[in-house]
Amino acid sequence: MDLKIASAQFENKSGDKVFNLSMIDELSKKAAEDGADIIAFHECSITGYSFARNLDKEQMLALSELVPEGPSVQRLIQIAKKNNITILAGLFEKDKEDQIFKSYVCVDADGLQANYHKLHPFINPNIKPGSGYCVFDYKGWKCGILICYDNNIVENVRATCLLGAEIIFMPHVTMCTPSTRPGAGFVAPELWLNRKKDPTSLRLEFDGLKGRQWLMKWLPARAYDNGIYVVFSNPIGMDDDQLKNGCSMIIDPFGDIIAECRKLDNDLAIADLSREKLKLAGGYRYRNARRPAIYRDILGQEHDGTQKVAWLDNQDK
Repeated sequence: MDLKIASAQFENKSGDKVFNLSMIDELSKKAAEDGADIIAFHECSITGYSFARNLDKEQMLALSELVPEGPSVQRLIQIAKKNNITILAGLFEKDKEDQIFKSYVCVDADGLQANYHKLHPFINPNIKPGSGYCVFDYKGWKCGILICYDNNIVENVRATCLLGAEIIFMPHVTMCTPSTRPGAGFVAPELWLNRKKDPTSLRLEFDGLKGRQWLMKWLPARAYDNGIYVVFSNPIGMDDDQLKNGCSMIIDPFGDIIAECRKLDNDLAIADLSREKLKLAGGYRYRNARRPAIYRDILGQEHDGTQKVAWLDNQDK
């Protein structure tokens, strides 16, 4: 069956779970009214993200919650039931041993359907990396989850695809940050505050090399090379002291954008996903043409994986 998916963008408030969940409720309701089966929100959409770089372990534990019994996931389930829609959203999770993870959950009226831990976290040194991939069933489709930087390591996307994923949800908090890449950097918060009077100056920054142009260098390729649908979700506006440019979008297996948020505001992008494209796209043929015997040992070689990605250490994410 075909599937109608929404990808959202909104301006979250750091640490204000009540406000952020109210925005998730509002946008979920609108998406359901527009016929969407499922809606995806950005990384740490329940808690906020960038402010966590300044928190110590005790503060992180206070911010984090158990999953699924914590109040935020329980509230998310209530929202899904009330609005008759499946919801994907992110938060900081802790377990009963006080280990902290970057979590992205999928819930519906019946409860928690999937929970994924980010494999490559770096916003706070107290967050532990996840230990595996996540593929789950949804209305006859196989869905995967990879959070932000996980998607920059191409093996993660291919592995999730080889595990059967036909759709990969890719929640982010990204763009408009410094990098060694020419053209990268912050966007001035003043442009956001003045966006109603001067949207052009803000749009030039958001759509340029600091933002969307960088995303277009690689994100459509993840969908094209693997022959999958990509659901990209990203916040817009201020996340702590950093401005983010949104452009949440849905990309089909041909690498074409089929829906995108273009408002300088909270917004939804909704698209119909057709199974027919999965086998028509080149990525389907490329997967079947692989000769893994040639490179199995190469891909499995040990390497120096001790290098850590620090917050704003001149890395794109």
